[in-house]
Amino acid sequence: MTNKEELLQIITKLENLKQEKSEVAQTTSDSLAEAKTKGYKITILKHILKLRKIDDEDRIRQNEELEIYKATISMQ
Repeated sequence: MTNKEELLQIITKLENLKQEKSEVAQTTSDSLAEAKTKGYKITILKHILKLRKIDDEDRIRQNEELEIYKATISMQ
C-alpha cells in the first residue's frame, strides 16, 4: 500500500467515524426527547446514566462522602 492509499484510507475511516458519531448523537437526542414527552426528567436520566458508569463500591463511597459534606454545611 502506498502512502497515498494509506492516507486516503485513514481519512475515509475518520470521515465515516465522524458521521457515525453524528448519527449516534442524533439518536441520543431523539431518545431523550421521547423520554421527555413521556414525562421523564432529562437531568435525572443523565444523572442515572452517569451513576451507572461508576462501580458500586465507588458509588456508595461517593454517596457517603456527599452526605458528610452536606451535613457539614447543614444541607438536607
